[in-house]
Amino acid sequence: MIKKYLRAILVGFLGSFGILAVFVTVSGLISGFSFAIEQFTRYWYYFILLAAGFGVQAGLYSFLRQKVRQKASTGVLAATGTTSTLAMISCCAHYLVNILPFIGASGLVAFVASYQIQFFWIGILFNMFGIIFISWRLNKFLKGA
Repeated sequence: MIKKYLRAILVGFLGSFGILAVFVTVSGLISGFSFAIEQFTRYWYYFILLAAGFGVQAGLYSFLRQKVRQKASTGVLAATGTTSTLAMISCCAHYLVNILPFIGASGLVAFVASYQIQFFWIGILFNMFGIIFISWRLNKFLKGA
């Protein structure tokens, strides 16, 4: 039984570190790794909340999946994970303005950069929804409903 808990915890930590790695990689490739570190230093509390929320969801989902042994709602985890990743990446999206005029997307980059903090909060809210939903499903399953 403890092995199942440890696996879920490991999945949660890997999910958290994985989403942070995606941010560092994407923003580092776009704007340089020193910029990625500067953004993380500036908005660390948002990044930690987003990564922790995604990690908790991944761990809960892993535990639920172990319990159910059938496919559960992967859409919630995917949607909130994507939202978290996009919220973290949005902090450096305005630097794409140098490249995107060539493909006509500079308006989108300006929009994302203008609402960076709001995207962080949307990602956090989606994480909360995902945690509540997966916890509800796990609780429902454990009660035998």
